[in-house]
Amino acid sequence: MSLNDNIEDIYTEYSPRLLGYIRLQVSNREDAEDILHDVFYQLARTSVDDGSEIERISSWLYRVARNAVLNFWRKKREVSLETEDTACDDIARTLFCNPADAPDTVFLRELVWQELDIALSELPPEQCEVFCLTVFDCMPIKDISSATGIPVATLLSRKHYAVKYLRKRFHELYDALISQD
Repeated sequence: MSLNDNIEDIYTEYSPRLLGYIRLQVSNREDAEDILHDVFYQLARTSVDDGSEIERISSWLYRVARNAVLNFWRKKREVSLETEDTACDDIARTLFCNPADAPDTVFLRELVWQELDIALSELPPEQCEVFCLTVFDCMPIKDISSATGIPVATLLSRKHYAVKYLRKRFHELYDALISQD
């Protein structure tokens, strides 16, 4: 099967089942979706890099997904789960706190939103756009592809890089904030 012409069709056909497979092994939906996007990013890279043909696309996708899940858990072991969970929880509480909260919490929320705006402005426009459409507007990748004419694989790749960059930026921000105590 030639990949260059069929990535969107492959995504449409396999992504629901592949996400279900990944979700059985990863409890967090966002992590599972990141892994799914990583799998299709690898598929897009394979098709672009060498024009490869994969005889059994289903087997290839599940093998790559299995390896991506294994890599996910390997990386999780390397990073302290307590620190990462605390960072995510703290940032979420700060972003979505009640305006009647203490002034320092309100100030911190404004700071984090400002940092998010800055981080988004640092992304290439196409990465920022797909990230904002999928995260803030909850628009499915497939719908964005239909509306813009941009292939699903390209959109997945752009979102992948945006998420990777934003994660790094917010871990740096979190580290800076907790080191001030």
